[in-house]
Amino acid sequence: MKFKKLLFAVLLAMGFTSAMAQPQTTTETVFNPHWYVRAQAGGQYTLGEVDFGDLISPNAQIAAGYNFTSVWGLRLGVNAWQSKGGSTVWGNEYKWKYKYVAPTLDATINLTNLFGGFNAKRLCDVTFFAGVGANIAFSNDEAADANAAIMAVDPTARLRYLWDGTKPRFVGQAGVDVDFNISKRVALGIEVSANTLSDHYNSKKAGNSDWYFNGLVGVKFNLGKSTKEVEKKIDCPPAETKIIERIVEKPVEKVVYKEPETAKAAETLRRDIFFTINSTRIVAKEMTKVDDIANFLKANPNAKVSITGYADKGTGNATINRSLSQRRAAVVVRTLKEKYGISESRITSDFKGDTEQPFAENNKNRVSICIAQ
Repeated sequence: MKFKKLLFAVLLAMGFTSAMAQPQTTTETVFNPHWYVRAQAGGQYTLGEVDFGDLISPNAQIAAGYNFTSVWGLRLGVNAWQSKGGSTVWGNEYKWKYKYVAPTLDATINLTNLFGGFNAKRLCDVTFFAGVGANIAFSNDEAADANAAIMAVDPTARLRYLWDGTKPRFVGQAGVDVDFNISKRVALGIEVSANTLSDHYNSKKAGNSDWYFNGLVGVKFNLGKSTKEVEKKIDCPPAETKIIERIVEKPVEKVVYKEPETAKAAETLRRDIFFTINSTRIVAKEMTKVDDIANFLKANPNAKVSITGYADKGTGNATINRSLSQRRAAVVVRTLKEKYGISESRITSDFKGDTEQPFAENNKNRVSICIAQ
């Protein structure tokens, strides 16, 4: 008898050690703040009176930026090359071009991550930017020549804001970048922007702001790592030592393991219904858990069920996640009522957004926890 007790103690210790040796953590890919550079070339259209094609000019830009979070960042860009102007007087067209350099500082907002959450494997990112800077214009000799020709025809139609030398002016801009991610370091991109300046930019007096619009294509290089692996703790099942009891002596296993589990099932039932990212649809695998809840309620007429929806903190934002968790709870309630005929009086629901995280593993918090008792 003493030998059996000693053997049981040794096996129990070995089982406990084995349970403790199981992995307690998981890794998750998250955003890492980083610098980037961008080089682009394309065309510019400057508003004017002559044909659209006569006001198209070449355009280029270089920029360096820093992404502080997966959503917010800053960038400093230098846009330059050429703008054009034009005027029509008594049926005659007069056209001119001039050069400029325009450094601007922009705030950037990654719209894809803002509304869809960060995903390191995403192929396309859409980013809005807006900022201010200076447009430094020069080489306006062609406008002076056009003005002389206009004066010879109609002095009243002269270029009233004709300038020479070098003229710096305030410029405001806003636009959108669409980047197609080739790898973690390289992306090909398309950019469109609208830029506004004072009425003096194109030498003509129009009584409103002057505008030019840029369309650019180019390449973006991320400097340093744009993502990193984070180790997170995960929940581990607490039933390892009971398995040892079942192996060593089956009568003990029946008393300690199976009977309390059966007794517990008769009183209460918990099912965790998991969802995919940014989704409120119950997939077929999880629908079997809704079946379990409905069968339990039908077998126990006095039982009720509480349903609480959650969203993971690793994606989206507080507002999006609050709505997402509410809809995850609501879809389970609706399924129980409409598909299984469970009375609304037997169902209570709540939602927590991302304010509470019932699981240590981020992805598991896309869940509705259902407890029937």
